[in-house]
Amino acid sequence: MPKQATSADIFMQINPDSAASEAFRSLRFNIEAAAIDHGVKTITVTSSGHGEGKTTTAINLAVAYAQIGKRVVLIDADLRKPSIHLTLGGDAGRGLTNYLLNDSAVDGIIQDSYVDQLSVIPAGLMQPNPSELLASSRMSLLLDELRERFDIIFIDTPPLLTLTDAKIMSAKSDGVLLVIEHGKLKRIVAKKVKEELELAKANLLGIVMNQISSRDAGAYLYQ
Repeated sequence: MPKQATSADIFMQINPDSAASEAFRSLRFNIEAAAIDHGVKTITVTSSGHGEGKTTTAINLAVAYAQIGKRVVLIDADLRKPSIHLTLGGDAGRGLTNYLLNDSAVDGIIQDSYVDQLSVIPAGLMQPNPSELLASSRMSLLLDELRERFDIIFIDTPPLLTLTDAKIMSAKSDGVLLVIEHGKLKRIVAKKVKEELELAKANLLGIVMNQISSRDAGAYLYQ
C-alpha cells in the first residue's frame, strides 16, 4: 500500500469521532437516501468558486463510503490543478490523462490508497486541452467500466463557474454535489450556478454547506 499521508483534511481517518466526521457520515446517509431509487453511482463534486472545500469534501465522502465496505474510486478530474495524490498518495504522473490519450489501460491508472476499499485515479500528466479530453467518448467509456468495478465513483472537478470542465463531468455523471462555504455564496451567483447545471442537464443531488461553524469543518446536505 502507498505510504500513509498525514493531511489534517482527512477527518474521517484521523479523527473518526469528531463532529466533522459525523457530519460526513450524515452526508453519506443523505446521499444514499436521495439516490436509492435512481441508481446513482457516479457523483461529481464541484463548487461555485475556489476555496470552498470541494476536494476535502470529495476525499472525506469517499473515505466515509469505504469505511462501510463499499468499493470506492475517487477520480481527480481537476486536470489543471490536481491535488488528490497529495492527500491519498499515488503516482501523480500516471492517471486520467494517460487513459484519455490512449496511453494506458484502465488497470494502469487505478491505484490503491492507504484507505482500505478506496482506490484513486490521479489526474496524470498535465495536458493543454483538458476540457476536450473530459468531453471525449473515451471518458464516457471509462465511467462505464468503473461502474462495473466499483460501488460508487466520486469525481473531483474544478469550480463550476470558472471552467467548463465541471459542467462536462456533471453531464456525464449520475448526480452532482455542489459544495459551498456557508455565508459565501451570493444570490446572483447561486442563480448562475443553477442555470449552468440546468444547461448541462445535470442531476443536482444537493448542496453541501461547508464550514457552518468556526469550530469544525462540518458538511451538511441540503436538497
